[in-house]
Amino acid sequence: MKIALVGYGKMGKEIEKIALSQGHEVVLKIDESTLAEFTVQNLKKADVAIEFTTPETAINNIYKCFEAGIPVVCGTTGWLKRFDEVTRACKDKNQAFFYASNYSIGVNLFFKLNEYLAQLMKPYANYIPSMEEIHHIHKKDAPSGTGITLAEGLIKNHKGPKKWALHENAVTGDLPILSKREGEVPGTHTIKYTSACDEITITHEAYNRKGFAEGAVIAAAWLVGKKGVFSMNDLLGSEK
Repeated sequence: MKIALVGYGKMGKEIEKIALSQGHEVVLKIDESTLAEFTVQNLKKADVAIEFTTPETAINNIYKCFEAGIPVVCGTTGWLKRFDEVTRACKDKNQAFFYASNYSIGVNLFFKLNEYLAQLMKPYANYIPSMEEIHHIHKKDAPSGTGITLAEGLIKNHKGPKKWALHENAVTGDLPILSKREGEVPGTHTIKYTSACDEITITHEAYNRKGFAEGAVIAAAWLVGKKGVFSMNDLLGSEK
């Protein structure tokens, strides 16, 4: 598989390492120093693009991949207010687009565990849910895409909180999210249910970026040859 890496920061370099170890080829690496090489013609040399950049640039990057006619796997968060627009463009152009807020297999299992626990806790109004996330200091969006996915999964299945809010802005009835940025932490997410008597807690802690990179490469290989809009639910469901 020939891969275009759109975004060659820490995640891009980790993805490259995983891809090469699996026998794939990286034919294009785009960062701020190589923007002149980010052309439709060069993208067409790849079988698939993996996009990890910034919220400000992600949408234009995705559209350029559509223009080149290559599938694109996107891991950039913070731009989802325009998600419906991007998915419509994908379908209109008969292209392939894969988005996940987190590509770690462990995190996606944690998403399911979070939803199941929310269903279990739904009858017990004396347990108040909350969330905490910790990411590295370079993370621009707060809460993270992973945090938002967890919050939406909890709200949908618990039926208690009506919406999420950052801890400092939360009011009664909200799911508060305490969003911390510390050092080079890859990502830690904790869901809590607190009563006057005790607390139930589930946590996912990433040790490094390897799990995210492996998932992105798996998604890229899975996406080649497909048309449409996909997520980790589609990939994991196909592997049952």
